[in-house]
Amino acid sequence: MIWTELRTESQLAQIQEESKTKSILIFKHSTRCSISQVALDRLERKWKVDETEHIKPYFLDLISFRETSNTIAREYAVDHESPQVLIIENGESIYDRSHFDIDYHKILQASRS
Repeated sequence: MIWTELRTESQLAQIQEESKTKSILIFKHSTRCSISQVALDRLERKWKVDETEHIKPYFLDLISFRETSNTIAREYAVDHESPQVLIIENGESIYDRSHFDIDYHKILQASRS
């Protein structure tokens, strides 16, 4: 799985544009949370490049980049949680899950294929 690091709020404008042609996955990770590490490991182990060519994954360390995380919560009208995944399509969050509800197969089903 090849992550694009999400650090700045200015990257969100890029995500908005990219989401017009590709599903964007944002994984909000807390380095202080063991559940977050487990969810990340499970997702990375199951990720198959041939099944996910239509998804561009972004990784946000929400401890280091808290303001970016807060902006995501506001812009996409989702409660802040950690860990959390969002799928962005056409500039809108169409799917969000947190903790152990983060599931590779459900992410595939929710994203455009």
